[in-house]
Amino acid sequence: MRFRLAPLAAAVALLIPALSAAPAHAEAAAPPQAKDLDQVVVTATRTLLDVDAVLAPVEVIDRDAIERSQARSLPDLLAGRAGVSLANQGGTGKLTTLFLRGAESDHIVVLVDGIRVGSPTSGLVSLQNLPVALIERIEIVRGPRSSLYGSEAIGGVIQIFTRRDAAGWAPRMHIGGGSHGAHEYGVGFAGREGRAWFGADYAFQRTEGFNACDVAEPTPFSGGCFISTPEPDLDGYVQHALSLRTGIDLGHWQLSAQGLRSEGENDFDGDYSNRSETLQQVVGGSVRWRPSDTAQFKLTAGRNVDASDQFNHGTYIGFFDTDRDSAGLQGDFGLARDHLLSVGVDWVRDRVDGDTVYVTDERDNRAAFAQYQARAGRHGLQAAVRRDDNEQFGGHTTGSLAWGLDFAGGWRVSAGWGTAFKAPTFNELYYPFFGNPDLRPEESETAELGVGWKNGTVDLRLDAFDTRVEDLIAFDAAIGLPNNVERARMRGAELGIATDVADWQVAASLSWLDTRNRTFNTDLELPRRARHGARVELDRAFGDLRIGLTGIAEGPRYDDVANTMRLAGRATLDLRAEYALTRALTLQGRVANVFDRDYETVAFYNQPGREWFVTLRYAPAD
Repeated sequence: MRFRLAPLAAAVALLIPALSAAPAHAEAAAPPQAKDLDQVVVTATRTLLDVDAVLAPVEVIDRDAIERSQARSLPDLLAGRAGVSLANQGGTGKLTTLFLRGAESDHIVVLVDGIRVGSPTSGLVSLQNLPVALIERIEIVRGPRSSLYGSEAIGGVIQIFTRRDAAGWAPRMHIGGGSHGAHEYGVGFAGREGRAWFGADYAFQRTEGFNACDVAEPTPFSGGCFISTPEPDLDGYVQHALSLRTGIDLGHWQLSAQGLRSEGENDFDGDYSNRSETLQQVVGGSVRWRPSDTAQFKLTAGRNVDASDQFNHGTYIGFFDTDRDSAGLQGDFGLARDHLLSVGVDWVRDRVDGDTVYVTDERDNRAAFAQYQARAGRHGLQAAVRRDDNEQFGGHTTGSLAWGLDFAGGWRVSAGWGTAFKAPTFNELYYPFFGNPDLRPEESETAELGVGWKNGTVDLRLDAFDTRVEDLIAFDAAIGLPNNVERARMRGAELGIATDVADWQVAASLSWLDTRNRTFNTDLELPRRARHGARVELDRAFGDLRIGLTGIAEGPRYDDVANTMRLAGRATLDLRAEYALTRALTLQGRVANVFDRDYETVAFYNQPGREWFVTLRYAPAD
């Protein structure tokens, strides 16, 4: 394998990663610790903002919720949440695509610690290769965000924060095993000393897997598997992951550095290749300067590497290697109390290397943006505009506007509007004998309304949206190439509630989605999006014992554009329990898909049946 974990330490030493900036009119403070982050979000506005003041639909999954859920992968953690549909090709480590509010998988911006990630060739993010054991928290922002983040932010933005560091010295470790020969372990430490912070975490995961493709007879290009000869073997997955971080607060100046490296070995079914060795690496750096209580500046830089070596029955057949370099400078200015102006510039360079020869293998994107946030009495306002200039497709301007009004009794109504776009990928533009260099960006416009209520132990929010996308890129039989020939409409509603009932913690979400392909008035549903979805989590503590369950239900979906292959819906139930053996030692156990339901999210690809897993965690109490 050409990938090694060791180079990460050297890469981190060269760069200094971004920590999210606080509003410019706030007092200077040390970097937020985990307990502080529970009360704020940064992804919705690129500034620290109290979670109750955010006008956009946002969901936050913190470390406590991650460990309580006992999810073993990022797709497992995200499944069934409001607005989210997942399509997986055969279990842990296999290709997993995420649709948010019905938007395409490449219509979502994903950030890791503020650094943009994803493949410039396919436009996808390898969610299955981002280790959940090294994640501190996740922020999901639904709705268009191109006015702040540029290309791809049609459906929304997902930001992943790696593990954070607490005061003093905090070692931790875990070990576990379960079904399908699965086992994992991890070790790490974190701490603060004076003005400096530091930490490192390593995680290992392995599973023998199961037969990914449900094809018993030779059928050329059979459904989604695209194999001519069945391979009834176990399709396993191995992952090594390392996270490092450090930084120092010098008062008006703050420097920090962190990086994440994940290496995987993945077996699957396929004619061209049936094994890959993958690499996901994110490193970045930030320098923050706060000259006064009303102004601050943040300079960031980072790189994401998405690479893979391909094998067929042990024979090396090729590779791809994509780099995404990014940098940004943002200034936040407190114009008056509760009035904040943010301006900035962003730069991104995508580069492609591999066996496939592209006519163009590198491109730059430069952008400038401005955002104004204000609060006056019971009213909240957020407005943003951005201009992107890409050397391949030229300039594009996007904007957004959101307003909220608070009422007595904890009620709030909000309304928003935004435009967004998505630049064509390298594969769509330049893949030999397939790409079309004359493609234009896909464009969208979204309107949304929301109502929320927060009163004591109840937090409820209902959001409705309508998104229309023009110039969708699809295969055009008339020219034998991809072309801007399709139109689509996605509309729906999402309901989320968190409360306590008779000592039970309850978190639930419901989603309704109606997608339509409006090309040539076909009015067909977009594939692999469930029309209905629900997730409910119940947890309760009985002294040192905690029990819980997660139920997920999804309606039927179509697997193809023509709506001829219908996949049935599914309903699964996971049970979990944990017991505090000591203040530092916890034993966890989980049974997933208790009733052993058989279902598919992509045609012909198996999903795991009933699974069990046991984990022992060590983390000294504060």
